[in-house]
Formats: sequence, structure tokens, C-alpha cells
Amino acid sequence: MNIDSNGVLKTIVSLLLCLMVTGCSIIPIPRVWCQAGPEVPELSAFDTTMKDFMVSRKVSAGALAITYDSRLVFARGYSWSKKDSPAIGAEALFRIASLSKPVTSTAILKLVEDDKLRLDEKVIDVLSLECPVGQHPDPNLKDVTILHLLQHIGGWDRDEAFDPMFQDKRISRTLGVSLPISQADIIKFMNGRQLQHKPGIEYAYSNYGYLLLGRAIEQRTGMRYEGFVKQEILLPLRITNIRLGHSKLKDRMPGEVTYESKCNAAYNAFNLENMDSHGGWLASAPELARFAAAFDNPKHCPILSAKSIETMFALPETIEPDEYEPGERYYACGWNVRDYGNGRRNTWHSGSLPGTYTFMARWRNGVNCVVLFNKRGDGFSEIDPLLSKAVKSVAEWPEHDLFDEMLSE
Repeated sequence: MNIDSNGVLKTIVSLLLCLMVTGCSIIPIPRVWCQAGPEVPELSAFDTTMKDFMVSRKVSAGALAITYDSRLVFARGYSWSKKDSPAIGAEALFRIASLSKPVTSTAILKLVEDDKLRLDEKVIDVLSLECPVGQHPDPNLKDVTILHLLQHIGGWDRDEAFDPMFQDKRISRTLGVSLPISQADIIKFMNGRQLQHKPGIEYAYSNYGYLLLGRAIEQRTGMRYEGFVKQEILLPLRITNIRLGHSKLKDRMPGEVTYESKCNAAYNAFNLENMDSHGGWLASAPELARFAAAFDNPKHCPILSAKSIETMFALPETIEPDEYEPGERYYACGWNVRDYGNGRRNTWHSGSLPGTYTFMARWRNGVNCVVLFNKRGDGFSEIDPLLSKAVKSVAEWPEHDLFDEMLSE
């Protein structure tokens, strides 16, 4: 067999040119590990955990914040990227995806506390639910309440149907409207669809339900969702940097990381602006930890009463109290919960989008944890037990509080 060496050389050159044009490389770019933020030697197990996790999964940016006894005892930023890349600080902003839901739940309960909304109020009595021409709403839609939306028991099931928050092109075609579609377009489209379950009967995670909660906040306050949350929830906690994000790379906020995803899906596969109340916020790990720690002591919470906090973590309508086994997982109002009795609870939420994986938890020992990554993938949920193991390894917690250093006045 004769081999045309010139032909082989031309093929190799063409392949290399193609890889260069598409931004791919057959030569791995050396990565350098960097960690930034106040060093806390007695909590070095967290640095080790983050390094092992990020390096093994090739995550280029991450951040971790830990509170103990409502004090910020640990706040670090991490990067595993090429040498000339900027270091990721503890204050870096990340998309937090569904960690937005506890924020929205808190805002709703604030409205309830202020007598501007009721949990048993029907959604159709709060929002104007227009249908597409020629279509009619599901008869069960009239029974959906605000509490149903908070607890994901409104009747929409993305596993049996689809998640409308990722169906922009379909909604655009159906309604005959141009892209980008609006939140009002999504709601109008969904009003012509059937529910998969009767309201209040079965748990089914629903981003759409939390989109409706954001619009209920706007309807009852006369304010934009973001403005109300900042004024009534974040500012009382001295949180000033949490804000809504944008879909496009060109609109990235100052201090915001860049996101890594297949086919650049983090910037072209969804409309983050429409996801505000269920997945649209940006946050730093320390500020989100401040939000989480606000519920440590219900009697001294700056934003909600003890009664409202109890409602936030209470059993959903779908579970009878005498049927609940302590330690079983349930979804309350914006949080996953395991209740062990005697005031001991584990509460948590995770978030996931192309280019984003996030996790926020409060363990039974009173430790709050927020971890943010600029990438997602298989096995990322393992960060929960890994960090929990690191928490258990701590012999003595430091006495300092980094919140004064990390939070802007």
C-alpha cells in the first residue's frame, strides 16, 4: 500500500486549522490552582475538599462560604484555570439558578406577614390568566393556590409534559410572537395547557410555579420583583450585591464569572431574564450565606417573624403530620427539609443550569454552607456529602466573623 505523505500532511494541517478556528485544542492547556480570601488554617479541610472536587471535574471557578453560629467563619474563592486567568475571589458573582427559589419564598411570606397576600388565595384571583385564542384553561387551574406554588403541588409536571421555561421557540411559534418571548407570553401559553395533576395532591418540581410567584409579588406590591426583594429582603440583611443576571456573555455583570458548558449553552440555550423568580439571581457565596444564616434564630430574624419561618419549613399539604417519619425528606416553601424534631432541621436547595451548579444547606449542627460553581456535570451533587464530611472533621470553630469584611455597607 502506497502512502501519499503530502496528502497526509495536508490532512493534518487542515485538521489543525479547523481546531484553531473552532476554538478546540488537541494540546491540553496547563491549569494552575489558586485560592483567594481570608486563610483559616483550622478549616483547611474545606480548601482540600474544594481542590479535590474542582480539579477532578475540571471546574475552573468556584466559591465557598461557611457560617457557624450565624458568623461567617470561612469565605474563599477558587480557580483551576490557565496561568494568566484572573483569580476568583470570595466575592465573585455566580448564577445561583434554583437557589433563587428560597429568596422568592421569603418574599412571598413577607407579603403574607404584611397582609398583602394569603397563602390560600387562588392564583386566578391574584393574576390575570389570559388564554391563547381558541383555547380554554384547565378546569383545575381555578383551584391552584399560592401555597401550592410554593410547595410544587400546583399540578404542572415537567416529567410528564415539559418545562415551559426552556421552550422559547415552541411558545414563539404557537403564539405567533417573535423571540425573545416575555414572561407574559409563557403564562398565556401555559394557560391553554392541561395540568398533569389536580392541585394539592402530588409533588412535582415546577419552575413555572415560581415564575407565577414572582408575578404575584409584582401584582400585589406594584413594584418590580427585583426591586421588592432588594428592598424588603436583601437590604435589611446588608446584602447589596445580589442582583438579577443576564443571558448573554456581553451583558455579564462586573465581578461575574464566565460559565463553561457544551456548545456554549450557558449563553444561548435559555432566557435567564425570564427566569428571575425561579432561577435568575446572581450572588456571591458570602452574601448568600448571610441570607441563609438569617433563619438560624427565628426569634431574631431581621426579615421574617418566627411564625413565618415555621410556615416556610412546615410539612406540605400532601403529608399528614401523623404519617411523617422524622428525617424523611420533603419540600416545604422553597426549601428541601428533613425534620428530626426538637428544633433540629436540615434544610437545603441545589441549583443547576448549563454552566452552573450551586448548593446551599443548613445542617443539624447549625452550620450553613453555600457553594457555587461555573460548570455542572455528572456527580456534582456529591459536593453535599463531601462538605458535610469536612464539617464533621472540624475540631473547634473559630471565633471570628467575616461578615463585616465581606458585606458592603
